[in-house]
Amino acid sequence: MALEKGMDIKSLSSMLGHVSSATTIDIYSHITNTMQRQAAAKIDRQIGGTEAPIPQAEERVGIDTYQPEFEPYKPKVRKSGTGCVTMINDHLFEGRYTPTNAYGKRESHNIYAKTREECEEKLAELIVQVKADIKAEKERLKTVNESFTLEIR
Repeated sequence: MALEKGMDIKSLSSMLGHVSSATTIDIYSHITNTMQRQAAAKIDRQIGGTEAPIPQAEERVGIDTYQPEFEPYKPKVRKSGTGCVTMINDHLFEGRYTPTNAYGKRESHNIYAKTREECEEKLAELIVQVKADIKAEKERLKTVNESFTLEIR
């Protein structure tokens, strides 16, 4: 629009923070109908010696750009250690529980069900089972470590 109104490219380039005016020309100088008519009228005046009127840039009416109030989506947050349930498609849900095992590594456990409720139930059972397995493995490691330390002494 600044170019249509007659602003020189160097000034516009420096206002936009471009190092080179070539950058400004490449990006922003789209030839508009008004600019084409103005160029034709100037050529007609210079070469033809006529008094052709130079068309003025058309005033653009601002469009109402009211934006509705933005409300970010806030999903339900599950408590740590309760796993998560995801809808894979219309008739399949996945339950996932990813605890830290007895060796300090995270491991994923997945279950699948046809309804969210069924998936929640299966997930609760899975969590109880996995926690018990981790606890048993920690106990086993503890006894192994204790017996190993006794052998070393």
